Amino acid sequence: MANPIPRRGFRHLDTITALFVTVLLISNVASTKIVDFGFFTFDGGTLLFPLSYIFGDILTEVYGYARSRKVIWTGFMAALIMSVTFIVVGALPAATDWPYQEAYDQILGLTPRIVMASLIAYMVGEFSNSFILAKLKVATRGRQLWMRTISSTLVGQVLDTGLFIAIAFWGLFPPGLMVTLILSNYVFKCGVEIFFTPITYVLTHWLKRQENEDFYDRHTNFNPFHLLAGPTSR
Repeated sequence: MANPIPRRGFRHLDTITALFVTVLLISNVASTKIVDFGFFTFDGGTLLFPLSYIFGDILTEVYGYARSRKVIWTGFMAALIMSVTFIVVGALPAATDWPYQEAYDQILGLTPRIVMASLIAYMVGEFSNSFILAKLKVATRGRQLWMRTISSTLVGQVLDTGLFIAIAFWGLFPPGLMVTLILSNYVFKCGVEIFFTPITYVLTHWLKRQENEDFYDRHTNFNPFHLLAGPTSR
């Protein structure tokens, strides 16, 4: 059994966690609108959501899978609280002089199906991304960061996008539109990851120097539910 993560103070981990959760929550709200963006058709959250994978790459690359796991669960709980709050507020009777109930329901009245789709897709995609990146880092001895971040994103995003569209819209949208949404989301998200690869390089190298940390998950318990266990060596 792996030992708990050694307690250390990091200068920037809290900031990255806050940015990660912020991107996740904004993306979930923006996803209520389907937009046309040049050759792409996707939900509005796709414009920002790829940044969560970039933050996830940085977290795993610098701090390791176990710390990234805690951040992923933090994002999950924040998204769950937000979604439940929107549903409860929408179900409460509106004030007699407030005429916007229909507008609220259309934008923030998330159905349980949408909430379930979002949370399941998020967890599967993020943990797959972090797991693959951590394993590849050990296998490549920390080399070829570009290959590791892109490879993990290609897998994580196909699971995230496919699960969300399938769970949320199966039987509601025509099959052709669902395929278009999946392909557009996937191509755009992966394209953003590739485009921002140079920035990922800069940020990870800067953080490693700032935090004096470059974690290798050689002895990590990769069970996503094993929150108390962590890596034991660097």
